[in-house]
Amino acid sequence: MPDKKPQPGDLIEIFRGMYQHWGIYVGDGYIIHLAPPCEVPQAGACSMMSVLSDKAIVKKEQLWDVAGKDKYTVNNLLDKKYEPRLIHVILEEAHSLLGQELPYCFIRGNCEHFVTDLRYGKAESRQVRKAVEIGVGVGVFAFLGVGVLAVASSFFGSRNKEEPQKK
Repeated sequence: MPDKKPQPGDLIEIFRGMYQHWGIYVGDGYIIHLAPPCEVPQAGACSMMSVLSDKAIVKKEQLWDVAGKDKYTVNNLLDKKYEPRLIHVILEEAHSLLGQELPYCFIRGNCEHFVTDLRYGKAESRQVRKAVEIGVGVGVFAFLGVGVLAVASSFFGSRNKEEPQKK
């Protein structure tokens, strides 16, 4: 259950284990969300494979059905950065997109991009930003690790050369 009761226009973050699924609350227990065709209600962590899809459908489903046993919360994550659009504008646009098949890309067009664009008029994904930061961090550490090994090898390498065997 969320910390606070969702209100129309609120962003809903559903915790799927290694990632979060996002929807926008439209009232009466429903969310509108962007989901690849292979994702079904109550998919839970099994829906991880849906990130491999290149198309998604805008769906309106009961929040409880989409969340299943996964935890969820109201998370209007960018309210301090952007002014939310008027609720009637958010809801009208969300409903106008129902049933449409849209391109899906984890990096540029995922469910979080979809709902932040509806609420703020700005498509952003904190998940992608974190993944990029982690990836860059891992890349930097790997680069540094290789560099340290190369330096160590050149420094200590001359001492480790084998002596020619005496006959």
